[in-house]
Amino acid sequence: QVRLVESGGGLVQAGGSLRLSCAASGHTFSSRTFTSRAMGWFRQSPGKEREFVGAINWAGYTTYADSVKGRFIISRDNAKNSTYLQMNNLKPEDTAIYYCAASARAYYTGSHSDFDSWGQGTKVTVSS
Repeated sequence: QVRLVESGGGLVQAGGSLRLSCAASGHTFSSRTFTSRAMGWFRQSPGKEREFVGAINWAGYTTYADSVKGRFIISRDNAKNSTYLQMNNLKPEDTAIYYCAASARAYYTGSHSDFDSWGQGTKVTVSS
């Protein structure tokens, strides 16, 4: 079983930056296991459905939602079983709970059902 823990959320003014972290662990989870999984970031705002933010595959190739493209950067450190979401030029509409997720596949396929492990989320609030 994979355990994902997000951190780094908080309150920031519009135009500011935050860096979210997601650490993966588990008694059957190794660095090799982490390396074989694509990792994704999602967010959910009050009253809205959860939406895709971006994903990074095992080799570091990234995909982003249009709403964050050019402002957010996803990276991973396989040695630390961690993935990161650098958020720049934040806007009030970025306010949400942000979740990281681990895919059962090495590549992001576009299917969100591939993500079978989820963190508890970290709250990001962007004030205007």
